Amino acid sequence: MPAPTEKLTKKLTKKFNNKFNNKLLRTVKATIAAYSMFQPGDSVLVGVSGGPDSVALLHALLAFVPMFSLRLGVVHLNHSLRREDSDYDAKFVESLAEKLDLPFYMKKENVRKYQRLHKLSTEEASRRVRYALFDYISERYGFNKIALGHNSDDNAELILMYLFRGSGAPGISGIPPVRDGKIVRPLIRLRRSEITDFLASKSIDYVLDKSNTDTKFLRNKIRHNLIPVLKSSYNPKIVETLNRFSSIIQHENEWIEDITDSLFKQCVQAVERGRVTLSVKNLNREHVAAKRRIIRKAIAIVKGDLRRISYRHIEAAIDLLQNGTFYKSLDLPDRIRIKRYKEELTVSKEKTSLREFNVKPTDAASLSFEYRILKPGTVLMKEIGIKIRLKLLQAGIEGFPAIFSDERMTAFFDMDHLDFPLTLRNFRPGDRFTPLGMSGTQRVKKYFVDKKVHPADRANCPVLLSCGKIIWVVGHRIDDSVKVLPLTSQALKIEVFLA
Repeated sequence: MPAPTEKLTKKLTKKFNNKFNNKLLRTVKATIAAYSMFQPGDSVLVGVSGGPDSVALLHALLAFVPMFSLRLGVVHLNHSLRREDSDYDAKFVESLAEKLDLPFYMKKENVRKYQRLHKLSTEEASRRVRYALFDYISERYGFNKIALGHNSDDNAELILMYLFRGSGAPGISGIPPVRDGKIVRPLIRLRRSEITDFLASKSIDYVLDKSNTDTKFLRNKIRHNLIPVLKSSYNPKIVETLNRFSSIIQHENEWIEDITDSLFKQCVQAVERGRVTLSVKNLNREHVAAKRRIIRKAIAIVKGDLRRISYRHIEAAIDLLQNGTFYKSLDLPDRIRIKRYKEELTVSKEKTSLREFNVKPTDAASLSFEYRILKPGTVLMKEIGIKIRLKLLQAGIEGFPAIFSDERMTAFFDMDHLDFPLTLRNFRPGDRFTPLGMSGTQRVKKYFVDKKVHPADRANCPVLLSCGKIIWVVGHRIDDSVKVLPLTSQALKIEVFLA
């Protein structure tokens, strides 16, 4: 649809005579202006489910076609969640688009199947499929804006949902009126009752989704049970209050994000496709609130959003900065992995699925791995995301220099005191070794306690054995019996890298 036709313009002018005397349209007009939602000549794809909000949005935007020379299109997802009802909704929206002489785009998807495949809630699966369709249609057919029908009641409900989940400021800031300069919500300042009153006054039909009354969903419990109680017993204007709170948080969030951007630049070492590397040293200089923001920003860059990233995920990442060993990895939802290696913290998106993230020490203790190393070379330890490279070295005329006593992520061993095959496995209760410079054996567990190694890191710490004897607690200390001496003729050099 290249431009509003003369026929359509006349039809709109007649239908909405003195249109801006209408309260809803005046509010929408003010919202569009306040957030600069549209520019002349914009192409707007309107997400229409068939419910009251999206139908009202579509009719409201028709009134602004002449003002902004808008090109409108209608998109609908048939999510197949309610069988015949879902098909009826799709036909209703198609008929509506046809009556209004607007292009119509529809896709039928099995959201239940998608939900099971990706292990998501019904709401999250529907959201992902819906937004994927919106993005696809907008890019293919040249729509530079996507308009959605969220209102102030939706915003109040979402704020309460995030409060119950323990979200921080970004979550309780609510639904943004404009996101990424593309997604716009012109009804965000309107109450749900104002929308239904508008539809009734114009005799505009719509459909109702019966699942919106099912209180097994948290949002519906809040909508039908909690908010009525809050209105009657605590604050008759609770929705308005929550929306005002949301607006305050949004503005403060914008200000804090400007500060975060500057701090992020000081901490970032590299930004590549699917990977962000941060300086542990610089991160540890910042206040914990800034650390959270910087890590969230790194995840958002890699992942594209912060959905399913919770407070405990961020706190576990911060724990790596404070209590982590020199290498450790965390697996987060949607294939996000955070690795600590020496003074670097790397956030990356992996190509394959990761094990479900959990930071409980009891779960970490269940991790088990064991590798037999037959000869020098490289060993990949996929369980903890590191690789180990082994190389034989010959002594020079003056033997090996003292630097070869290094014992962190590079270690050196006297080949006269070890034999292949070597065994590389995780730490186990009862393990003992003689730390370099000491006499007599010590339990590896006691060594970890003395060195304040976090319990969640211990099970992920490999130990290297020769002939059943521990010769290196990797990343910590070698055994005294295999240290390189001035008379050592051949040494084994082992280096640890991020995989």
